[in-house]
Amino acid sequence: MTDILSLTDDIIHGWADDPRGPVALSLKQRLLPVEGEGAVFFPPTYADTKNGYAIDELSDGTKVVTVDSVGAQANRMEPLFKRAEGDQPENPLAALVPQIDVVYGNEKTISILEAGHRLGDALIRSTDLQEQAQAAFRHYLDTGDADAIAKLAPTSLVFGAWDSRDTQAKLPRIVQSVIRAFDIDVLHRSAQYNPALDYTALGVFDETDKAKAERDAKSPLAQRGFVHVPSVNAPGGVIARGGIWRSVTINLVALRQLGGTNGKALRRYVLGLSLVAATEPQDGFLRQGCLLTPDAEAPADWQLVARTGKRQALALDADLALAYARGAAAAFGVGPDRRATFNPAKAKADVKAKG
Repeated sequence: MTDILSLTDDIIHGWADDPRGPVALSLKQRLLPVEGEGAVFFPPTYADTKNGYAIDELSDGTKVVTVDSVGAQANRMEPLFKRAEGDQPENPLAALVPQIDVVYGNEKTISILEAGHRLGDALIRSTDLQEQAQAAFRHYLDTGDADAIAKLAPTSLVFGAWDSRDTQAKLPRIVQSVIRAFDIDVLHRSAQYNPALDYTALGVFDETDKAKAERDAKSPLAQRGFVHVPSVNAPGGVIARGGIWRSVTINLVALRQLGGTNGKALRRYVLGLSLVAATEPQDGFLRQGCLLTPDAEAPADWQLVARTGKRQALALDADLALAYARGAAAAFGVGPDRRATFNPAKAKADVKAKG
């Protein structure tokens, strides 16, 4: 029986503090469609791919498909820290990070936690936070001190950010997650749309227009639903014979590269956020036709990976991660909440400057 390492704050502190410490935490988690083993599920579709899906064929002929990419997983985990809205129950994770909301349009708001490029996103460059974000990135480039970034948008340190349109500052991902399915078979599906009425008989258009439209699914009559439209050999999902697996890595080497005058507290704070992001249960509804849950018969297997490659099983869960993160956040000091305003003039100037 494999020994499982029970965790204390001192052990976790060492992951952030010890320059000769372990290199990573690694999770391998088996997932199942809610319909059960062997059920059909739908990966994301992409343009200019043979079957619509991101499929790689291995040397032995088996196929692997991406079910949720690294970027997609990050964009699902980051809003876990968002403040609850309306009549939703209070979110205990929201207190761990500053809440930054951007007002746009007719008093609508969007959280920075929903911006795909985080602190380097066009959304931030189009608000009065632009100068502060640039200053934080430049300070990091000049000194290696990420404190200002952590006070403004700490999830940019957890999930990575690249200020590719401005300072060129690049923050590596500390938490990386991806879902893949192995040894898959690809299915196809066909469908037929039938209009509710015979619009030709009602004089909306004639038989010639109808026949032409039914041969061209892009015609206005077909697009607007006035004629029969077949859909043939569309992507019909996949069956995974080798299982669906979520792999998560917490890069402790990248974490320990974060420095500054308050470096120790900063690293522990970012580690706490990373542990929470990696252990918090996810909403498995990835897209229509793809609702996944953990396999109850194959519990998540967290491992600590040493520099030698030796692996040690860990007793790591969401409750422990949250308790550690709360203490680390209190010691570091969470940045203040902010409310910024989208400025169309800034957005236009940003486009013009790029041009």
